[in-house]
Amino acid sequence: MREVQYPFLLSTWVKAEPMKGKKLAIVAACLPFVNKELFEKIARDDERVILLACPEKEPALHYGKIASMIRSVKPSLVEVYSIDGSPHCFTLHASVNEAEYILGEKVPRRHYVVVDGKELREISPDAVRVARYLHIVDEVIREKPELLKHLEKHSLEYKQAKRLSSEKR
Repeated sequence: MREVQYPFLLSTWVKAEPMKGKKLAIVAACLPFVNKELFEKIARDDERVILLACPEKEPALHYGKIASMIRSVKPSLVEVYSIDGSPHCFTLHASVNEAEYILGEKVPRRHYVVVDGKELREISPDAVRVARYLHIVDEVIREKPELLKHLEKHSLEYKQAKRLSSEKR
């Protein structure tokens, strides 16, 4: 059986007719590989136009492209689906928030992350905003160091950093 091919965000004309008034889903390009069933569930909605994106593979042009698409086709909703913990995927979320700022108008949107390759979880636009300001994140960690126990469940990088830190003592 042949796999359905989806276009990449940066390879799509901002005025493409199939996007007009539809839900626009910007999906991490690796999601079909990471969790095929979840991706297929997202893609099943006929009112949703899927655009794949990989900030690691593509140049950092998402901000302007997304803003132009929103202005040109007036989607009913913009959704972002990414892999939680990926520094590259994070920029997709930030790009949609930034598009609202660039346009100066409310953009109906929803942000989702796939936790540990399995669980789809909605996050708020404010979570994306806060994540851009590391001094605020640092304040929260200092006030609630127990949050790092959650990080340890998900981050291989954090586990290694802790191990390396304890070895140097």
